[in-house]
Amino acid sequence: MVNVLDALVREAEKRSAQLPPFARREITGRRAAFIRAFADDSRMHVIAEFKAQSPSLGVINTAVQPAEQARLYERAGAAAISVLTEPTRFGGSFENLERVTQAVSTPTLMKDFVVDERHLAEGARRGASAALLIVRCLTDDRLQILAEAARDLDLAVLIECHTADEIRRALCVQDALIGVNNRDLDTLQINRATCEMLLPLVPANRISVAESGYDGPLDLASVAPFARAALVGTALMRAADPAKLVASIAALDRSSFPRHQQESP
Repeated sequence: MVNVLDALVREAEKRSAQLPPFARREITGRRAAFIRAFADDSRMHVIAEFKAQSPSLGVINTAVQPAEQARLYERAGAAAISVLTEPTRFGGSFENLERVTQAVSTPTLMKDFVVDERHLAEGARRGASAALLIVRCLTDDRLQILAEAARDLDLAVLIECHTADEIRRALCVQDALIGVNNRDLDTLQINRATCEMLLPLVPANRISVAESGYDGPLDLASVAPFARAALVGTALMRAADPAKLVASIAALDRSSFPRHQQESP
């Protein structure tokens, strides 16, 4: 069986080779605005995702348009909007990212398998405020290099983790948001116990994000004390009323779920 993650990384390397050279960009405040969107730690913030398909589910929803969906998310109170730019398995594109960034003022996250500075530069050129970095795809050196490149491009970074050791590595990147993904990158199966186990390892002063497998606020109750945000994609793309779903999650009061002291990884 072909390892899906390895194939996605190889495709990302090929795509990056076709992009213009890396060049620093003028600081416009997009990075700061993305981080500021999660400043209130009393409530659950929503990173609402536009995702047409995925390797595990195939086609999810190709009927809705990126700009239209993004406007629904924005009106419902999403803190940020995630846009897939991976084309081979997720049906994403830089064009979709640009359509979203031009349609809304809400900060946007470029979600892809980034392994090269040129990929970050293209995302910034298309209007992204932040980019996803996946720890498993990167050495410690590359993680730091890409994080620094993102800073030079005025991009925030959300660093995705799947183990306690990956959280330890991610925490070495100053100001990065720390995400935990419930989806196993080898089997593509979702286990919400992953976030329940790992998110308490993220210090309370860092912005932490629960990713994958959440269909509504009830699903997030167990991680509400530890996750300041939830990244929700499939449920929103399938929802008859995505704005209502965003609003229901954003209404979750985290202050009613006390956080217990945890040891750092």
